[in-house]
Amino acid sequence: MSRWRGCSIRARLAIVAGVVMALICAAVAAFVLVSVRAATVQDRQDQLFSHAVELGRHLRHSDASSLVASVRGQALQVFDPSGVMVAATPSMAGKPPMTTLRPDPDAYATATSCDRRLFGGGCAIVIAYPVHRSDGVWQLDLAVPDVPWYVKTALVVPLAVGGLLLIGAGAMGSYRIVGKTLQPVSAITSNLARITASDLGPRVPVPAYRDELRDLAETANRTLDRAQSAVEQQLRFASDASHDLRSPLTAMRARIEEALMYPEDTDWPQAGHALLESVDRMQALVGDLLEVARLDAGVTGRHEVINLSELVRCELDRRPAKAALRHCLTPMVVVDGERIKLARLLSNLLDNAERHAASAVTVTLTLADGVAALEVCDDGEGVAPELREVIFQRFARLEASRIRDVGGTGLGLPIARQIAETHGGTLTAEDSPRGARFVLRLPAHGTEPS
Repeated sequence: MSRWRGCSIRARLAIVAGVVMALICAAVAAFVLVSVRAATVQDRQDQLFSHAVELGRHLRHSDASSLVASVRGQALQVFDPSGVMVAATPSMAGKPPMTTLRPDPDAYATATSCDRRLFGGGCAIVIAYPVHRSDGVWQLDLAVPDVPWYVKTALVVPLAVGGLLLIGAGAMGSYRIVGKTLQPVSAITSNLARITASDLGPRVPVPAYRDELRDLAETANRTLDRAQSAVEQQLRFASDASHDLRSPLTAMRARIEEALMYPEDTDWPQAGHALLESVDRMQALVGDLLEVARLDAGVTGRHEVINLSELVRCELDRRPAKAALRHCLTPMVVVDGERIKLARLLSNLLDNAERHAASAVTVTLTLADGVAALEVCDDGEGVAPELREVIFQRFARLEASRIRDVGGTGLGLPIARQIAETHGGTLTAEDSPRGARFVLRLPAHGTEPS
């Protein structure tokens, strides 16, 4: 079995094709041999009957002993009405009767006998033929050698040679056809072997025929596209993360070096507060990075039935007042989700709204057609339509954001959208008369996500 598994697909299929062809050839050869042998046996029986009729006609008008001289290549025994052998060919003289058949006086009978005493280990076709004479009914027993299973060498040799040629042609043809069929697989394998973590550019060749191999090649290319996109995204993410981590570290290092160079002139409490600001920024960035990593890895908590109206109300009540918060919440809007993640999503939207609001932030929650819609609006400058997707990219920060909040990470909105998508919902920036308007849509409890 291990040797069989070690063979190539081409070799295995060629062997299987050869075995199947051998079985077919064996079945055809057996059918031919059986058919030809049956026809040959019937022909010999007909010839034997014709000879018996001729000998019977001769016996009616002459002596039994005179029949022996006219028999060539056959065995003959002649019995009188009392069952006594009165004549026989030299090979049958003094031997038991060739057959025990006793046909009716007006019929004859044939049989195959393999008696070693009579035929020396071979078999013979025997006919018992009654002959009517004036003194009673005599019986002629006439025999010829039986037809062998292979009929004759002139038949079995061409069958064997033809079968071997067909088996070889079937195995070789299968080997070549499978080899041609698997050529695209070899090309795909060689191209995939060239792909490394540092070079995801090569793609596998797509066969011209629309078959399963073409589907395989196209699927492999789409998978490579996704892998390359993910790697590039990870590289950009690592580059942006290192840049954003370097900024607070550089600020902290500069503060510390300046304080150590002039310790007498340093206001240590002020330096400590400045360092704490940088530490807070790093802590927020690291926290966001960990959350992004968990979302990318698909790590989720326990989902439960959540009263979104109460969750939003509690988040608004416990939030410190940075801007006037107005809300209009439809009661008993229930969704399925993870409470902590949904609270994080709402917190990120509120942080973003308060950062850009001129005076107030408005939160609205409605339920329509099985969809819970949460809107967070501010009265700030808003987001240009061409930038409404840019702000959901990781570390993407518009110029207004950098001016208003130097310590921002640029991960709040991307994290919020990813949380919405893991809950089967959407998060988009949409039109608003004034300021920015973010709309979260989630399937209500008992509703399949669209």
